Amino acid sequence: MTTLEPTTPVTVIMPVLNEAAYLVEAVAAVLRQDYLGPIQIVLALGPSRDDTSEIAKTLAAEDARITLVENPSGRTPAGLNLAIAAATSEIIVRVDGHTKLPTNYVSIAIQVLADTGAANVGGIMAAEGVTTFEKAVAAAMRSPLGVGGARFHTGGQAGPADTVYLGVFQKSALEKVSGYDERFVRAQDWEMNHRIRKSGGLVYFTPRLSVSYRPRPSLAALARQYFGYGRWRRVVIRENRETVNLRYLAPPAALLGSLVGVLGGVFISPVLFALPFLYVFFLALASLLIQVPARARVLLPIVLAVMQLSWGLGFLTSRKKLLPNP
Repeated sequence: MTTLEPTTPVTVIMPVLNEAAYLVEAVAAVLRQDYLGPIQIVLALGPSRDDTSEIAKTLAAEDARITLVENPSGRTPAGLNLAIAAATSEIIVRVDGHTKLPTNYVSIAIQVLADTGAANVGGIMAAEGVTTFEKAVAAAMRSPLGVGGARFHTGGQAGPADTVYLGVFQKSALEKVSGYDERFVRAQDWEMNHRIRKSGGLVYFTPRLSVSYRPRPSLAALARQYFGYGRWRRVVIRENRETVNLRYLAPPAALLGSLVGVLGGVFISPVLFALPFLYVFFLALASLLIQVPARARVLLPIVLAVMQLSWGLGFLTSRKKLLPNP
């Protein structure tokens, strides 16, 4: 492991694809860090359909700390591995193109790495909406009634964790597990953190690290996102059976129970309509208990249902062929 000082060089890696609306702000947030040590930024450029690549080239021309690498596949894990290979530092800070780091993010992360000896430290995916719809989604994402009790969504006590949002890594820990598994189009962070823990490394959560996250702007986009999450969570469970828990089984159970209740109520007995009614009652109760701006509250039952049932459908329909052989 690297001996850490307050001026240890760090490399921020950022896979970007169609991030024209956010890239300038995301890079500026990195460059505004109060960290005393040198910071390199590596942007892994996917084949964007907007002006992301042109913006990235302009940024790199204006600041020698920015390095560009091409990511022809556009896939996040491939871009992350390419950026890690181009990193000149022994500390890797993983950032997304649509996130905005707080000014003290890197300095806090280095301190926590030094204090804990962790292989990876990370914090909270602080969902923050701008529109009324996004505010409803953000409230659902921050609540255990929306996404379960994972600390990187809801917060909690600092300590060892299964996974964290983004992550600040010892590069040696990444190299020990051969980086990200590029077969995982989604859930690549969770899967790699699982391998880090199996290899003896510590994954450490701290609520002191909180990164602003902008939710998807529409129901359709939200449904696609959570459908993908469900599909790939099932893939992770197939590969690592010991990782299954009740939190992951709740959305498919809610979907199956509701479907069985509707069909059974029509063809067998009206008593079975109780199953979907129970889920509707849960949605209504959760929408009352979750803190959300008044105008967004009316959208909350729909948002919760779309997130949970899309996740459940993805989980139930996930195919073994999604993951190619190594």
